[in-house]
This record gives sequence, C-alpha cells and structure tokens, in this order.
Amino acid sequence: MSTTASTAPEAAASDRAGASRRKGTFYRGDPGMWSWVLHRITGVLTFFFLFVHVLDTALVRVSPNTYDQVIETYKTPLVNLMEVGLVGAVLFHALNGLRVMLVDFWSKGPKLQKAMLWVIGIVWVVVMVPGAFFMMKRTVETLFGGN
Repeated sequence: MSTTASTAPEAAASDRAGASRRKGTFYRGDPGMWSWVLHRITGVLTFFFLFVHVLDTALVRVSPNTYDQVIETYKTPLVNLMEVGLVGAVLFHALNGLRVMLVDFWSKGPKLQKAMLWVIGIVWVVVMVPGAFFMMKRTVETLFGGN
C-alpha cells in the first residue's frame, strides 16, 4: 500500500491490479484475448504468404523453368491443405479487422464486441466449411480416386 490517503474503492482496485500482476497476466482466457492473439498470428501468416508469393512470382524474370517447377509443387495435396489454412487465416483476419474497426469507431462497439466476436466466428464457419470442401475436392479425388 502507499503512504498517501486513498479511498476504500481505490485501495481495493489497487490490490486487485497488484494481485493480477503478481499472477503474471491480466488475461484469463477471455475470448477477446484469443481474438487478439489469432489476429496477430493470422496477420503474420498472411504477411509470410505474400512475401513467398512475391519471391516465386519474381522467378519468372530470373528463370522461367524454375518458376514452372515451383508452380508444379503447388499442385501437391500438402500445399492444397496449406491453401485452405491460408484462406481460413485471411478470412478470420479480415472479419476480425472489421470487428476491431467497429469497436474502435462505433459508439456501441465496445458494448457489443463479444457478440460481434461470436458473429464473426459463425460467419467464418459458414464460409469456410463449403469453401474448404470445394478447395479440397480435387485433392481428395486425386488421392482416393473418383470421377
């Protein structure tokens, strides 16, 4: 405690803040925390994809044959699965970015941020399930046979 006079609510708030700091974190698994973490991760993954995309596209000018070989590796099932992950990451990042903007610039945003997080989760699933199905259809047919 400090040596200055303080009111009881201020002292209680200070004690709670100090206890929280002693435990190492202010967050305890709140959905907003996980949204923040996923937003950062999906942003970094998107950045690395764009970096690799620029590099492989630049191969056209350096060596067209090498470029063709790289593009052939992109037709593998593993890369197709990674593409589905990329689409999921970009979609979440975009939807969550809209939610963050609404929280920042809409007067009701802070009150509705948890509800908006659930909405973007539902929209993400509704878009990703059929999207992943159609993205993976050719790969599954190639691996397991089919028409």
